[in-house]
Amino acid sequence: MRLHLLLLLALCGAGTTAAELSYSLRGNWSICNGNGSLELPGAVPGCVHSALFQQGLIQEQCSFSWDWGPSFPTQGIWKDVRIEAYNICHLNYFTFSPIYDKSAQEWNLEIESTFDVVSSKPVGGQVIVAIPKLQTQQTYSIELQPGKRIVELFVNISKNITVETWWPHGHGNQTGYNMTVLFELDGGLNIEKSAKVYFRTVELIEEPIKGSPGLSFYFKINGFPIFLKGSNWIPADSFQDRVTSELLRLLLQSVVDANMNTLRVWGGGIYEQDEFYELCDELGIMVWQDFMFACALYPTDQGFLDSVTAEVAYQIKRLKSHPSIIIWSGNNENEEALMMNWYHISFTDRPIYIKDYVTLYVKNIRELVLAGDKSRPFITSSPTNGAETVAEAWVSQNPNSNYFGDVHFYDYISDCWNWKVFPKARFASEYGYQSWPSFSTLEKVSSTEDWSFNSKFSLHRQHHEGGNKQMLYQAGLHFKLPQSTDPLRTFKDTIYLTQVMQAQCVKTETEFYRRSRSEIVDQQGHTMGALYWQLNDIWQAPSWASLEYGGKWKMLHYFAQNFFAPLLPVGFENENTFYIYGVSDLHSDYSMTLSVRVHTWSSLEPVCSRVTERFVMKGGEAVCLYEEPVSELLRRCGNCTRESCVVSFYLSADHELLSPTNYHFLSSPKEAVGLCKAQITAIISQQGDIFVFDLETSAVAPFVWLDVGSIPGRFSDNGFLMTEKTRTILFYPWEPTSKNELEQSFHVTSLTDIY
Repeated sequence: MRLHLLLLLALCGAGTTAAELSYSLRGNWSICNGNGSLELPGAVPGCVHSALFQQGLIQEQCSFSWDWGPSFPTQGIWKDVRIEAYNICHLNYFTFSPIYDKSAQEWNLEIESTFDVVSSKPVGGQVIVAIPKLQTQQTYSIELQPGKRIVELFVNISKNITVETWWPHGHGNQTGYNMTVLFELDGGLNIEKSAKVYFRTVELIEEPIKGSPGLSFYFKINGFPIFLKGSNWIPADSFQDRVTSELLRLLLQSVVDANMNTLRVWGGGIYEQDEFYELCDELGIMVWQDFMFACALYPTDQGFLDSVTAEVAYQIKRLKSHPSIIIWSGNNENEEALMMNWYHISFTDRPIYIKDYVTLYVKNIRELVLAGDKSRPFITSSPTNGAETVAEAWVSQNPNSNYFGDVHFYDYISDCWNWKVFPKARFASEYGYQSWPSFSTLEKVSSTEDWSFNSKFSLHRQHHEGGNKQMLYQAGLHFKLPQSTDPLRTFKDTIYLTQVMQAQCVKTETEFYRRSRSEIVDQQGHTMGALYWQLNDIWQAPSWASLEYGGKWKMLHYFAQNFFAPLLPVGFENENTFYIYGVSDLHSDYSMTLSVRVHTWSSLEPVCSRVTERFVMKGGEAVCLYEEPVSELLRRCGNCTRESCVVSFYLSADHELLSPTNYHFLSSPKEAVGLCKAQITAIISQQGDIFVFDLETSAVAPFVWLDVGSIPGRFSDNGFLMTEKTRTILFYPWEPTSKNELEQSFHVTSLTDIY
């Protein structure tokens, strides 16, 4: 039986609450959508928080605004709804977990199915589980007694069969196996479920580190230590019905295209739809999954705890079969909020709030995770001190410690080019800087009077207090601010400069974390994760995102493609000495050389260059490859000064480039001597579905930005330092376009164009 939403509303009224809806239906029914069903048996209330959210009846916390988004609390059901009737039994949910038996060195599959049996007699039959590519087919006899019944099946995969494991992006294939589970029941009732099964193990390693107090905090996938590279995910739109399959694929494809392997699904948004996790499985994106609690102190009355129990149990069942999810986290920043006293709780009342915190996240959520999913780790919060938080009775005195767990770090006042301001922590799960989205994105939701940095529109769209001033302050530390007398030109130039600032700041911080993976300095280090805040935008506004609303890449996202590269040289200074570290995420060792070039700002010809002896870069390490006092480098390169020269460097083998070309500024660009206005031209041609931009410049050009307005697509590189006369860049359109359209929309900007 199928009834449309219109009939539901006719039965219950447009303003019906969840509990009222459940009481209004009699008999055995389930209200279903693509993410499972919300059972409504008889007159028992069906007020289940997360299941109702999947139907659109519960609000995401950030719909009441955040510092990157608007207050657009929605109302109404936003997914397809159906009512199913049944007179024998109904499969309420179906889930499974692959488990690796270390002692037997074989894989097993635990399958769990829950039935609502309404027949007055037991229902017998058999279950056939088939995984053809693993040569596995097993049959089980079952008998379902009336009532709620759980069927648990244990499937053994023969150790004589080779099982290919699922790997994160950049570390191997995302091999999956098609599985069918057929229930052949009395009365001719057949129920078949199909699923993709992936096999992988995950471990969170917290163990002592030589030379450092505290514990490590890193992940092993299939026994291999993985540096987590990526960002934080927020809801893709204020209105979830606008989040299409196409948009999800576009955003998640942009994740792997930028060499990321991880997203943290932030706890103030939503448990994402099934397709999100299916795409992460397919693309090799690891997911750090918060439960939906963020930046708040929650109640612990029995009614609320019952709601949380239903929510968490439902989500564990729904999501635990996804290999992409590697960790559950109880909340976002609530341990830190409590222990750093964000909400000004009196000292005498603090024990009450600590007790409530432990009740909710430890005695409730943690116990549900331990009972429902043994295949991945759980932490109570982020940031947290992990095992140390447990030792301190579940709340640490300093949840943001550099010696344990993960940290969140934001600093808009200190100079972001100074790597010494960043925490040499075990794992950085939030950090970042704001920028404005491109003019072509803002133009769609604004008018002429809005196009200035201090307009009412600009102030309204900025939801982070002081954000616009902070961006200009940080930009002004190293760049001249736009100087045009044309207000529109100034607005566009300011947008460009905020993106330059953001990209350079996050680059400096991320490279610091990546080069800290293998060393302990002053008892700190062994950093094994860098997830900047944030990946995507919920609307057209200034934010920390690297992808604009709709998916257009900011300069930061192009930079991420480079600073998250599997092989990367990282340059920095310490005590007037210039260092280059080599960072490898690879599983194998490779022989290579490092090339270092110095250009003056006034010439496209390098004034000096040096190539190291061949060396072996070990997989999974970060090591120092090059060290030279800056004074010696300047002397060696003739007439160079800090202000007149810039350094670039790359890794190669047998004339084949193995890494992006990186660079190091010896002074702030606003102090550059000899930097000229570059005349950059482009000849556009088409090769199949890809467009080729052959660029030519008259001078060295920093932060070259190619833009084609609102034409959807991305370039192979952007925001780059152009030190050679010619360069070829590819454009990958996301929708059909033409050479003529691109030529009409194309605009190029480099740093000196805004002066």
